Amino acid sequence: MIKSKIQILNRISSLLFVLTLLASCSKNVVYREYKSFEENQWPSKEKAVFEMDITDTQSLNNISLMIRHADGYPFSNIFLFVTTSYPDGAVKTDTMEVMLANDKGEWQGDGAGDIFDLKVPIKKNVRFPLSGHYKFEFTQAMDADPLPLIMDFGFEIEKTKAD
Repeated sequence: MIKSKIQILNRISSLLFVLTLLASCSKNVVYREYKSFEENQWPSKEKAVFEMDITDTQSLNNISLMIRHADGYPFSNIFLFVTTSYPDGAVKTDTMEVMLANDKGEWQGDGAGDIFDLKVPIKKNVRFPLSGHYKFEFTQAMDADPLPLIMDFGFEIEKTKAD
């Protein structure tokens, strides 16, 4: 019974993923990628890693995270460890909290059935300081391990409309 529900959730998630990509295609997107988790669980040892080469250091960019989760996700938030590696070898690590539900317990983002997609801007109007290879690593930092009902985690860099 539970396995069939997970299979249905996976099919719906895949369909939503494709529809989201088609609907959000934009010439301003510099980078967009999603990482999916087996059985809709994010183990704390599994990093969501996003790597790209940045050549444009003049344009302003918005950086966002995308989280796809099921309605039964047992928390209103998710804590993340974020490690950014810069082209010059510098590495910066930080902790971030992303709120998935408001104070009333209502899920944020777009919902279809019992699956919710949330796009969270984390930096606005930023320039990349260096040209070269960047790596962004995200690790879930919640007490639950694996973290249940997290289906996909995405990262997006988009040029601002002003450019």
